[in-house]
Amino acid sequence: MNSPPFRFELYQNYPNPFNPSTEIHYTLPQPGKVEVSIYNLLGQKLQTLVSETQDAGEHEIIWDATNSSGLPVGSGTYFYLIEANGKQLIGKMLLFR
Repeated sequence: MNSPPFRFELYQNYPNPFNPSTEIHYTLPQPGKVEVSIYNLLGQKLQTLVSETQDAGEHEIIWDATNSSGLPVGSGTYFYLIEANGKQLIGKMLLFR
C-alpha cells in the first residue's frame, strides 16, 4: 500500500501569538536542500533555523524567539520563510513578550 504523496506546504506556526517559543511545521514532496529563516518587518534576516538537505515528508522546527546571536527579539510581527527545490513559502507570526 502506497502512502499519499506529500505536497510542498508550510503550516501556520503554533501557538500564534506565542511566547517564549513556537513550532513551525512543513512538508516536502521530495528530498532536497531546505532553508527556513526568520525575518522582521523590515525584511532583515534574523536567524536561519534550517539549512540542510532533508528527506521528503513532514518536518518541524522550534523557534525560541532569538536572533542568530542568541539574543531575544522584541514583541512584534515576524515572518518565517521556507525555500526548497526552487520554491518559497512564507508565513506570519506574532510574538508577545
